[in-house]
Amino acid sequence: MAFISSGYNPDKPMENRITDIGPQKYDKFYPPVIAKNKGKWLYHEIIKPGVLVHVAESGDEVYTVRCGGARVMSVTHIREICEIADKHCDGHLRFTTRNNIEFMVDDKSKVDPLIKVLESRKFDGGSFKFPIGGTGAGVTN
Repeated sequence: MAFISSGYNPDKPMENRITDIGPQKYDKFYPPVIAKNKGKWLYHEIIKPGVLVHVAESGDEVYTVRCGGARVMSVTHIREICEIADKHCDGHLRFTTRNNIEFMVDDKSKVDPLIKVLESRKFDGGSFKFPIGGTGAGVTN
């Protein structure tokens, strides 16, 4: 039989079973500060349009810079988003349900350099690639 020659044991069907078919579990990719404080967040504040701070019971803080995204993105655009996240956010970002992009940093000193980079990126026509906002009294995507 083909299965027996590949190592399948009919007496123990769960032995050596491949269980990683499909996407990996989402919480494996949490930023360390998010994983450490999951379910222990006290409050969040909107510092300015598009910039939030979330504070945990432990005193840890996460700063989020939200910017507009598109429903359909090119590979080049996604690579640019990933490049920004790698350089400024230790590779962490998330997409909201309304297709906005949230860059997350664990230190307030990282927020302004991130905002400068986002504001400096423009399309050839002059519009912002990453318009910051979408929180509070701001326009969302």
